[in-house]
Amino acid sequence: MVNSHYLPRVASRLLERALAASPVVVLMGARQTGKSTLVQSEPFLEDRLYLTLDDLETREHARLDAADLFGRAPRLILDEVQREPDLLLAIKRAVDEDRPRRNGRFVLTGSANLLLMHRVSESLAGRATYVNLWPLTRRERLGLGTSGVWTELLSVPASEWIDLIESRASIPADWREEVHRGGYPTPAVELASDDARSLWFDGYLRTYLERDLQTMAAIGNLVDFRRLMRAACLRLGATVNQTELSRDTRIPRATVQRYLNLLETSFQLVRLEPYSVNRTKRLIKTHKLYWSDPALARWLSGAPSPAGAHLENLVLLDLLAWRDSQVPAPEVLFWRTTTNLEVDFVIEIGSRLLPLEIKATANHGYSGTRGLRAFREEYPEQCVGGLLLHGGTDTQWLSDRILATPWWRVL
Repeated sequence: MVNSHYLPRVASRLLERALAASPVVVLMGARQTGKSTLVQSEPFLEDRLYLTLDDLETREHARLDAADLFGRAPRLILDEVQREPDLLLAIKRAVDEDRPRRNGRFVLTGSANLLLMHRVSESLAGRATYVNLWPLTRRERLGLGTSGVWTELLSVPASEWIDLIESRASIPADWREEVHRGGYPTPAVELASDDARSLWFDGYLRTYLERDLQTMAAIGNLVDFRRLMRAACLRLGATVNQTELSRDTRIPRATVQRYLNLLETSFQLVRLEPYSVNRTKRLIKTHKLYWSDPALARWLSGAPSPAGAHLENLVLLDLLAWRDSQVPAPEVLFWRTTTNLEVDFVIEIGSRLLPLEIKATANHGYSGTRGLRAFREEYPEQCVGGLLLHGGTDTQWLSDRILATPWWRVL
């Protein structure tokens, strides 16, 4: 069962801990992020029977006699469980009838967020722990099984950041090449040319539109849906304006909202909330829009080459993989004022805040820290410092507790 070519994942550590705490553990993420490979490769899961609901016979067995299916082994891995949403009710009954309760009995995977799917009426509340698997981080692709050094940066004073960053082994990289590769394991690791990746993305999109999407909702016009996907990818890193999207795509606003929700449910779209001391306001303010994978976003948009927003997206995906491996999970947000001062990302963990600014260029200076300085002045007690991640090679202080460093030294 263990795959010798398997790349260790950040999410595995939380998954293993969850098995000891819950009877059901649900591993969720976009299709092709490596969920099936993970559950078939991690040594701590090798004693479980693996079944996939992509197999028609297994799906039929689940539909007709779930209890008999569960009896095939004391511990099960059920892959792509969103294909049979009613199975979750049977799992709930099996867990409730289990005396004494056995933690780690079921490991489920899903290519859609089961908590957001309208067709799923059972959330397994109190019985399940949910773990997200994002596309490969740079350090996962290198075989290190980690994300960026976010925990370490938040654990030491800003004055120690340079020593911390420079003490870690880092391999310089061109962010444009990283964006071309993306984080889906096949194009990121196995495919060497842009042509091969383009063909893979085309097949991925067709499968997503023609099969996966139909599992969640009936979409009458796939042409409109694909047009909205492209429009969203052309607005990477921008605030979401559904009225504008409706006008530009000639799709009714209510349909735009529904499509965006479906994209988020299937882990394609990432909507980032704004930072506000008042947490209620975060829910009603305009969100920023990113994609699950910068390479797929660039391909969908038709952009011939990566732009700064794709580097932002690359950093964000690393942050999300890190965030979702932590307990309790930090918040990853953005900050913008009414006077258009902005910080790309804000990490909030407890009472501490770490603002991040992303610059694709190698040239950077004091003027590039305007947003970081404004944020520091607005939250002087909570702000531990500021980071400007750039496309160059130099690490240097640009202002009090504001450090500029190459993106690859942190990711």
